Amino acid sequence: MARTASPADEGPYRLRSDGLPCTLGFLGDFVRGPALFTLYRIARDQSRFPNGPGSFLIDVDDGAGARECCRFTDEPGDTVEWNGSWRGDAWCGWIMKRARALIAKSENA
Repeated sequence: MARTASPADEGPYRLRSDGLPCTLGFLGDFVRGPALFTLYRIARDQSRFPNGPGSFLIDVDDGAGARECCRFTDEPGDTVEWNGSWRGDAWCGWIMKRARALIAKSENA
C-alpha cells in the first residue's frame, strides 16, 4: 500500500538517506516483504555547466532507517548505480519495474 507524504512526515526523524526531508522530491513508495522502498526525484545539478541531468534516488527502510538502495537517471544508456549489497540482488529488476511505473505515473499526472 502506497503512502503519501504529509507535513507531519517532516522533522529530524523523517529524512531521506542523503539527509534531506523525505517530502522533497517524493514520487511514491512500494513494499516487498519487510522493506519499504521510497522513490525521490533529484533536481538537475545547476552548479555545473552544462547542467547535469536530473536523477532518481531509491531509499530502502526495513526498520533500521532509510538507506540508499540505488540512483539512476532517465538518460539514454545510463545505468543504475546500486549501493552496496544491492548490486546483483534478485530484487533489482522488480525494484526498477516499480520505480519506472511511479515515474510514468508522476509524468502523466
